[in-house]
Amino acid sequence: MKRGDLYRVYRGLKYDPKNYRVVLVVSRQEVVDNDFSMVICAPVYSKYGGLRTQVEVGVDEGLKHDSAVYCDELASVEKTALTDFIGSLPNDKMEAVNAALRIALAVG
Repeated sequence: MKRGDLYRVYRGLKYDPKNYRVVLVVSRQEVVDNDFSMVICAPVYSKYGGLRTQVEVGVDEGLKHDSAVYCDELASVEKTALTDFIGSLPNDKMEAVNAALRIALAVG
């Protein structure tokens, strides 16, 4: 598991009405590699609202259709729930995610 990986999770987000949701691992790699049982993820939705805290992703990243990573809706997800690997974001998309996270968290 790496930062920038996309996974399909079953009921990984408690507030989510969908049974399955794609999430992006955004925890720093040292947390991912540690014994912590959870990582921080950003959900992926099929709608893109044009906010600076959303990053467009799609078929090139292994998804079925155009979607967006929502950096305003971070959630802790059990590592054991992250078993259905979809793909990884390329460096340019992760740079966009990093910028969106800085905006969402009002840091830097």
